[in-house]
Amino acid sequence: MDGFQARLSRSLQFRLSLWLSLVILAMAVPAGVFSFYSAFHEANDLQDDQLRQVAALVLSRDLPPATPDRHAIGKMKDEESKVIVQVLAAAAPAKGDDDALQLPADLPDGIQTFKASHVHWRLFVQTTPSGQRLAVGQQTAVRDEIARDSGLRTMMPFMVLIPVLIALVSFLVRRMLLPIARLSQEVDRRDDQDMRPLAEQQVADEIRPLIGSINRLLRRVADNMDAQRRFLADAAHELRSPLTALSLQAENLAATDLSPASKARLLPLRQGLNRSKALLEQLLTLARSQNTGAPQLAQVSLQAVLRRVMEDSLPLAQARQIDIGIEADTEIMLAAHEVDIVALVRNLIDNAIRYTPQGGNVELRARALSGLVSIEVEDSGPGIAPTERERVFDPFYRVLGSDQDGSGLGLSIVKSIVVRLHGKIELQHARDAAPHGLKVIVEIPV
Repeated sequence: MDGFQARLSRSLQFRLSLWLSLVILAMAVPAGVFSFYSAFHEANDLQDDQLRQVAALVLSRDLPPATPDRHAIGKMKDEESKVIVQVLAAAAPAKGDDDALQLPADLPDGIQTFKASHVHWRLFVQTTPSGQRLAVGQQTAVRDEIARDSGLRTMMPFMVLIPVLIALVSFLVRRMLLPIARLSQEVDRRDDQDMRPLAEQQVADEIRPLIGSINRLLRRVADNMDAQRRFLADAAHELRSPLTALSLQAENLAATDLSPASKARLLPLRQGLNRSKALLEQLLTLARSQNTGAPQLAQVSLQAVLRRVMEDSLPLAQARQIDIGIEADTEIMLAAHEVDIVALVRNLIDNAIRYTPQGGNVELRARALSGLVSIEVEDSGPGIAPTERERVFDPFYRVLGSDQDGSGLGLSIVKSIVVRLHGKIELQHARDAAPHGLKVIVEIPV
């Protein structure tokens, strides 16, 4: 009962279907009952008229009111449905006449109900011009059965139409609310960066004000997100100049004749400045990847992007003695911004090199599938546990126990670019045995 009440309070479709069904029942049941009783009484009146017609036929033809020979008329299908014609007399009926009723001679003329031998009969009594009294009758049980059958046949259309109407009402209500369901599915399919207004043309006038309010809310959220991105990009740009100046001063200081102790103290400073510069570059890349007001897409050659990224990443890989293998189709074109594809591949390769132990290997594969471009980067590092594979896409999140330098923005940038290109990204173990390694699969529509 609690579930019914909860559904009644939450579901507009359920409430509409229920109340319309109750209205149909409230109108159809009285109409059916009225039809039944009307047909019942009409059938009884018709049978009363038949008794009058039988009496008129006997009197007009001057027929003897005698019981017909059973052998002459054959066996009746229903003995109880017979109609008796009998002369009312003061004397008792003759012996051997099984069909004769014990009827008193003083029955009044007209239609009446009489109980004879514990059976109710419907009788029509009429006095002839000669003074003879004639009774025509039939059992009331048979008459009522015929009348009930007639009434039930009259109710049959109501009994059939009520379930059909209820089912049709439920179907129509669900059909009328289908645009709302489609609108909710469209919203569910959107990513968190898609702030386009919802279409108002396919919804009813009663729902349009709500859609308009949601669109105004989306515009406010989009403006707020754009303000945050601009703040992030402006802050990164403002910090880039002083960090560059500090890096140059640190390099100039390292070029002077310093004592070993001073050089040892200067090294962590230079490393910290380099990490800060890398963080600023990634913040700027993240802001660009989340920018929804980017210019029109262009055709980008994936092979050219791979060559450019590999040239930039090769010194780091050689310094760590990491073997990089590339397997790519001959020519793959993508409808995207070149800066996005470069940032995507560079962050994947950079992460793979940094988290692969010295002497390990990194495999890069690029294939053109049916309507998709698949980019796979596989390394021989420790991998990422399944419980943390969603968290690593959050900005600044890093896996516990990792001793590599980084800002935690690489996979977040990759995820933002993949979402903008309407693709998908998946993380898997590269191998079943430890160290499992990490396999990143990116699929982008052509």
